[in-house]
Amino acid sequence: MGGTQSALPRRAVAELVGTGALVAVIVGSGIQATGLSRDVGVQLLANSLASAIGLGLLIALFAPVSGAHLNPIVTLSVWWTGRRTPGGLTGRDVALYIAAQLAGAVAGALLAGAMFGRAPGGWSTQLRSDGHLLLGETVATAGLVLLVQGLDRIGRAQLAPVAVAAYIAAAIWFTSSGSFANPAATVGRSLTDSFTGIAPASMPGFIAAQLLGGLLGAGLAALLYGGRPPSRSHVPQ
Repeated sequence: MGGTQSALPRRAVAELVGTGALVAVIVGSGIQATGLSRDVGVQLLANSLASAIGLGLLIALFAPVSGAHLNPIVTLSVWWTGRRTPGGLTGRDVALYIAAQLAGAVAGALLAGAMFGRAPGGWSTQLRSDGHLLLGETVATAGLVLLVQGLDRIGRAQLAPVAVAAYIAAAIWFTSSGSFANPAATVGRSLTDSFTGIAPASMPGFIAAQLLGGLLGAGLAALLYGGRPPSRSHVPQ
């Protein structure tokens, strides 16, 4: 999927709006699920389905503009693998993408809370700092980056909306962490004391696990697909 030929400000706006919408879907569906059911399994099912469907739609919508990364880990991996490719992301692109993603994630979390009548400015109290959760987050992020890089390297980036959404839906269930796999979303989710939140004290560990997982995923992609360069497309999370 293309999009990197659009003007940088337009791409940054797409990343801001797309990441904001993604976090609003994640947080909003979590609040709605807990309000409708006391069964944790039902809550997780509802949240995972809404998150996956929303993600797939956002990728399809914003990929033609910015590549629909919606995730600093994806942006960094795209930049690193394409740094010697003409037309690849520059350092300036990366900085603006990540700033837009972080701003969008915060706005999306606040918007979700406001839609459900919650006062802004509250922090999550959900501690997620156990070692097994960090391992789960590393695995979740590694799988995401491997999928994105793999699709790009084999020339099937057009499958990203369905493939990435399906992966996230599955990873929310098979990883102990619930598959945040996104530092921007992690920051945004610290602003909601709800089902999908994460306490600020747990953020550094989660973000470190995500960075490690991104490195592992990129390394696996290089190992599995050799020196095959990525395509000019920049697929998302």
